[in-house]
Amino acid sequence: MSDKQNLEAQIVSQVAERSISNQLEAAEQIDIYVETDILKIVQGQANAVTVAGQGLVTKQNIRVQEIHLKTDTLAINPLSVLFGEVQLDRPLNLSARVTLTQADINSALASDFTRKFAQNYDLNVDGEIVNLQLQEIQIFLPGDGRLECQGKVLVHEKGETRPLGFLAKIRPRTSKQPLRLESFHCQEGEGISLELVVAVMQKFKELLNLPFFTWDGINIRVKDMDIQQGSVILLFDANVRQIPDALAEITES
Repeated sequence: MSDKQNLEAQIVSQVAERSISNQLEAAEQIDIYVETDILKIVQGQANAVTVAGQGLVTKQNIRVQEIHLKTDTLAINPLSVLFGEVQLDRPLNLSARVTLTQADINSALASDFTRKFAQNYDLNVDGEIVNLQLQEIQIFLPGDGRLECQGKVLVHEKGETRPLGFLAKIRPRTSKQPLRLESFHCQEGEGISLELVVAVMQKFKELLNLPFFTWDGINIRVKDMDIQQGSVILLFDANVRQIPDALAEITES
């Protein structure tokens, strides 16, 4: 913490560090800097909050190699904290730089917490609605700005269900280049039509090209990414309208 930080801000920062550390399964290092004063503390406000951490593992067993995060003005309803909840008085904006290893990503994708958010997708294939249900997915980071995605979906079509495995090689959208889907191979799926394969490729590309995505009251926009061998660095902005239920649960003591 900076020596220029006032005493009350230092106390709040130290309490926040202990609180967040207690809510994590493990943390190699975590530093929190809260810009505030005594009046704002009483009102549940802070000018900004900066978080820096390494080797953070959540209770859901999701690991982050490194994170640097900064919020704008934070306003929390003080009464909500007394009742074991954290409610924002107004939306919160933040920017973050997150480093994930290939192992971190695949562990998160396989976790029960992430599987809760796995979605079904409906495709229009020659006027017929075909449903895809994601079963498993793995990410590989060979480097050179490229990632490989291997997965399996269940295809529900005309009352029948069959598996479809795929391997996609992608150059994700960055600040310097647009999204490029370099290849898409079906590895499993007897009797899968070409029209269905084309529809799956189009949906895959559509999802990757989304300008932002929403999760439980949080709009997240990935500004840039740097894919290296074995790891990826993400730069993103987020607008938080409310603390997600999944996160609010672990903040209760």
